[in-house]
Amino acid sequence: MSHRFALLLLSLLLSACSVLGGSKKKDDSYKLESFAPDSPFEQSFEVSPTSACEAGRRALLSQGYLIDEARPEFIKARKYFQPDRSTQVQLTFSLFCLAEGEGEGAAVFANVRQIREELKAGSASTGLSVTGIGSLSLPFGGNSESLVKVGEETVTDAEFYGRFFALMQSFIR
Repeated sequence: MSHRFALLLLSLLLSACSVLGGSKKKDDSYKLESFAPDSPFEQSFEVSPTSACEAGRRALLSQGYLIDEARPEFIKARKYFQPDRSTQVQLTFSLFCLAEGEGEGAAVFANVRQIREELKAGSASTGLSVTGIGSLSLPFGGNSESLVKVGEETVTDAEFYGRFFALMQSFIR
């Protein structure tokens, strides 16, 4: 009887530990979203959406961005940075130009994603398997290095977008 009680107590204790220790932290990043009307991602211009996007394309080209896709009202571009030998950062720029109101005007929405990659070392090996004998794994060619994505986030710096929109304004003719 005492063995049954001890076994029951032990199983209850183990299940309590798994419930308490196994709970994962919930990602509450969405709570940081404010949906404020004064967004750093949007700027109005007194030109057509097509002219606004053309100014955006020229602004991005003037800063060394590679244009991946260009449509009359959408631009996608990217630029790479290497802050140090083992880190690479990519900025991916998306620009949407929409008609604003009934007049001649455009609302331009910019969104930039920053992708961070780091150089990670890994070793390569090759394996040999013979039926009835077993398998053998041997080192092959030493270490290899590859870029591994370690983070991605939306750039939210209002000054960054302000500088871009100011440069864009200089290309509006």
